[in-house]
Amino acid sequence: MPINFFTQDIKFTPKNKTALRKWLHGVTKKETATIAELNYIFCSDEYLLELNKKHLNHNTLTDIITFDNSVHGQQSPVHRKKTANSKPWTVDRGLSTISGDIFISIPRVKENAKKYDVTFQHELHRVMVHGLLHLLGYKDKKPAHKKEMTAKEDYYLRQISSI
Repeated sequence: MPINFFTQDIKFTPKNKTALRKWLHGVTKKETATIAELNYIFCSDEYLLELNKKHLNHNTLTDIITFDNSVHGQQSPVHRKKTANSKPWTVDRGLSTISGDIFISIPRVKENAKKYDVTFQHELHRVMVHGLLHLLGYKDKKPAHKKEMTAKEDYYLRQISSI
């Protein structure tokens, strides 16, 4: 279940890669999934902007783009559970296997950390788990989905506070 860290056109090394891998595996396990392969590629604004234009037809800066490389025919479908006793973000998918490439702009993360008055590490971890949550089936385009995604990010960020 490899989690890899790469760079593209910048110099950057995430701190405590072993602890990050353990945390990301823990998130995935809690969401009842496994990782076939997960690649985090840290890059510049310019590099991510080109990906954004090429693949999403967006001419805007962003902090993250997630590419789902999972073989969807082998993945269990995601079903949201809405029961009186479950949390609103509970996902029932059975065991699924994810694979993906998550591109993160380090300059965007630095700028957003200042903007939101958080540490760089906190914002980096938020973006990293955000991309993973997308691979796990969470969306963030609609207000209700965005609220759900943010709640999940906050939940998992509390588990990594020691890194």
